[in-house]
Amino acid sequence: MKSFKSFYSKNKKMFNWFFGIITILFIGFIYYIIQGLPSLEELENPKASLATIVLTEDGEEIGRFFKDESRVEANIDSIPTHLINALIATEDKKFFDHWGVDIERFIQGLFKTFIFGRREGASTITQQLAKNLYGFKGKNESAFATIVRKIREWITAFNIERTYTKNEILEMYLNISYFGRGAYGIERASRIFFNKPVASLTIPESAVLVAILPSSVVYDPIRHPDRLLNRRNLILSEMLEEDFITEKEYNYYKKFPLGVQISKTVRKYRGSIAPYFVEYLRQQLEEMQFEYGFDIYKDGLVINTTLNSKMQKFANQAVIEHIDAFQTEFDKRWNWNNNQEVLNEYIDKTIKVQPDYIKAESQSERKRIYSKYLENNDFINKIKKNVQTIEVGFVALDAKNGHIKAMVGGRDVYNGTGLNHTTQILRQPGSSFKPIIYSVAISRGLFPAYPILNQPFVYEGWSPRNFETNEVGGYMTLRDALRNSVNLVAARLVIEGYVPLWQVAEHALKMGIKNKLNLYPSISLGASEVYPIELVSAFGTIANKGIYNKPMGISSIQDRNGIYLAKFRSQTSEALDEATAYILANMMESVVNNGTGASIRSRFGFQRPAAGKTGTNSDYKDAWFVGFTPQIAAGAWVGFNDPRISFTGSYGQGAKAALPIWAKFMKSTYDSLKFPIEYFEPPSGGSVVNVDYCRSSIYISGRPKLASDGCSSGIISDIMKKIDIPNINNLRSDSSYNIIDNIDDGDSL
Repeated sequence: MKSFKSFYSKNKKMFNWFFGIITILFIGFIYYIIQGLPSLEELENPKASLATIVLTEDGEEIGRFFKDESRVEANIDSIPTHLINALIATEDKKFFDHWGVDIERFIQGLFKTFIFGRREGASTITQQLAKNLYGFKGKNESAFATIVRKIREWITAFNIERTYTKNEILEMYLNISYFGRGAYGIERASRIFFNKPVASLTIPESAVLVAILPSSVVYDPIRHPDRLLNRRNLILSEMLEEDFITEKEYNYYKKFPLGVQISKTVRKYRGSIAPYFVEYLRQQLEEMQFEYGFDIYKDGLVINTTLNSKMQKFANQAVIEHIDAFQTEFDKRWNWNNNQEVLNEYIDKTIKVQPDYIKAESQSERKRIYSKYLENNDFINKIKKNVQTIEVGFVALDAKNGHIKAMVGGRDVYNGTGLNHTTQILRQPGSSFKPIIYSVAISRGLFPAYPILNQPFVYEGWSPRNFETNEVGGYMTLRDALRNSVNLVAARLVIEGYVPLWQVAEHALKMGIKNKLNLYPSISLGASEVYPIELVSAFGTIANKGIYNKPMGISSIQDRNGIYLAKFRSQTSEALDEATAYILANMMESVVNNGTGASIRSRFGFQRPAAGKTGTNSDYKDAWFVGFTPQIAAGAWVGFNDPRISFTGSYGQGAKAALPIWAKFMKSTYDSLKFPIEYFEPPSGGSVVNVDYCRSSIYISGRPKLASDGCSSGIISDIMKKIDIPNINNLRSDSSYNIIDNIDDGDSL
């Protein structure tokens, strides 16, 4: 002892330096440990990465947003007691007795590891929670890193036990754990593996999910069912040992098969009933993140939408039934020999992105590979099939508030997430744009029985012709012209000055068409491109008595605790006066009752009050039908991604290519959902009245005359705004309309 004291006194300075360095290193080590611990705030408010769920208005899940994880939280009260028992019996028998660390189990684990060379886990449920919740990783780490991690786990486990009750710890653990196959959390795992909520799990099913916990790879139910079955039965035996089940139950349950049925619900929203709609919302939500301060990929939001699951399914069914049959019809008629240049372009483009072509090291090698593909009939036929695939866009809105009730953005109704053919394509609407033209005419004082000359003309090199009908000659009323989709009348409304182009743009914008229009006379026949959803919205404005509602798909957003972050209301504005909207709707009813849309009644048997308009653009490239009832506005576009591909005959008209989708959808929706019967009602106050006209004054002279003034040629009854009656006989000479009168057949204007 004296010698040590003597040695110390002689080397006191060295010892002080040594202990000082050790102290500094220890303090630094402790600081390093502490720096890697979660803060008190993080500990009290752990924020796991949770999937955002998208729900229909009637509560059906149609999609979820997440990046690396997909979780749905389960409340401890919804988790069956036998599942908790299975977890305790297997993972942490002393869970309710320790304070985060089981010292006895830890020592036993060390002894077995170092004496017998057999690794045995000693982590408690709380330690595992700390590891999962705060990212304490243990893969491919050094011995020093393992010691640091374990210390951090211990400290965090103690703090977790101080902060939370045992039930809260169990709830967090089960909501954080990964069960494989994209299942983060016990609720998600239950739905993926057994297609049921966690509250409905049986004892053997609960044992299966607990069995997966140590390794979702080793005990994967599809790849390694035997391993999982053996471990499931081991867990049942542990439950028996802990008196959680009886011996009779154990012998009964261990004979059960796994019973795993992997849910068809897959990552994100492929397989959803409305994948295009969900993607449409995702894009909107990403733009909203900064304003509202949420992250749609990890904050576990609930997005409540306007979509109706039943109506969406009816839309899917209508599209599939019609397009599958229509594709067969098109394939019979399409001839690539007449379109070889287009085909060659696609073949060339496709070959040049093939891996072997890209990796070729010389030009001669590329030529050889190119020739190989050209001679491969299966390869060429696949290209042909892809290019000539008919695409579709269909959307249905609540006419009263603009809520999106159904949306089919493409041919692949359940898995498509690419180009949305309701919101992302611009196409010429053809005659389905005419109601916009007529809305201007009616608002400026014209009326359904007003006559326009149905004669060909040439205007600055433009010479439109009738498409749906070849009938020309004499005068035709606006109602008859719209009902039969007469091009010459619509065109004359513009070039004769009844409908100024600037007012077409104004009406279109107010009614819902936000895309900039090309204001040429040919717009009267739908030559300017529009987005399908905007055209449907414009028709919804007519149905809604002239009030425009911006289409909306999100009704509210809730956080993971059910607190509302935002609620949304319809954005409305007045676009048309009520009288104009009613007269227009009444004229469009004629299209459905006995015009180009009459097959809605005769063929498809839809008898509810309805109005609409067919549309076919030049060369049969795009087919449309847009229509509405007093409750629902909906529209279908049918065509091709490449506008150089087109229908080759009258079977590609809107009435044949697009109308059936609308009719099938409406018939199914109204038959199933039992909407009350509503009619298009005239505005109160008598602003729209029934009027009798002299037949000859309309069809012969083209100068409308009231029958009350004397009429020997018979009468025509129709409606008009009451305010216009005093001017009816002088309308064509009213200079405020800038009318070009007395246009003869073939005159150049």
